Amino acid sequence: MSTTPDGKGPPRTFRVSHPFHPLFGQEFDLVTYRLNWGEERVTFLTSAGQPRSLPANCTDVSSPDPFVVVAGGRALFRTTDLLALVRLCEEVEA
Repeated sequence: MSTTPDGKGPPRTFRVSHPFHPLFGQEFDLVTYRLNWGEERVTFLTSAGQPRSLPANCTDVSSPDPFVVVAGGRALFRTTDLLALVRLCEEVEA
């Protein structure tokens, strides 16, 4: 799905909403919103004019991530992500 501005209205903006993202709270003009690399991502231009993309679930473009809402800033990692990291570490050790 692309939400590239069509020129008929003001450019759509988004805010980085994930509390642990380094760009948290910053607002950017949305260039595209689409499925890239198996996940929904937003693309914007940096102050230097370079395109950059972020997972859409780190922004207010998509619905808030239930984990982030429930964790309320108290948890840095999801259990499933930590278990996947353990599996990767075990593979490296083997």
